Amino acid sequence: MSNGAEIALYALMLVLPLSALLSRRVPIGRTVKMALAWIAIFAIALVIVGQRDRLRPIWEDTQNALFGRDQRVVGSAVRVNMGPDGHFWASARINGVERRMLIDSGATSIALSTATAKAANVELDEGPFATMIETANGPVPAQRGRIAKLELGGIVARDIPVVIAPEFGDMDVLGMNFLSQLASWRVEGSTLVLEPKPRV
Repeated sequence: MSNGAEIALYALMLVLPLSALLSRRVPIGRTVKMALAWIAIFAIALVIVGQRDRLRPIWEDTQNALFGRDQRVVGSAVRVNMGPDGHFWASARINGVERRMLIDSGATSIALSTATAKAANVELDEGPFATMIETANGPVPAQRGRIAKLELGGIVARDIPVVIAPEFGDMDVLGMNFLSQLASWRVEGSTLVLEPKPRV
């Protein structure tokens, strides 16, 4: 809708309540006050509509502060919203260090960047040789290690194996060895629902 059409629409919306007030023969003083109130309301609405592109980041930041950008906990389940790229990204804690991780059911194991593994003090296996793992870009050498504690919402996994390689860049991935520890996981529309196993 063009700016001219928007202004005409708001003018029409303003005329309707004013004509209703005049037809009811409301005292002139009260009519003026109500007219000014309506004008102020529509002026604010017009400013908001006109500046919606500038105001959108503020609105989004407010939503993110109140509701979280990517995920929320509902009961015991963690619900992760699909990102703009069509993937599911979750905020997880690795030994207390928060990271944004790609949830990938096609990955066999949790995969960490060397920077994340170092920041989280991930315990490395002491084998003298690297392990070759298959990635989308072919086989790469990786170190094996174990995360003492991984938290995603209220879901906690302990002593869980990981692979670490410089070739991962800054990408951290939650793979099937994490998902297989859940009671279930499923996609509902654009939301990934992770259900933890009941606590014994």
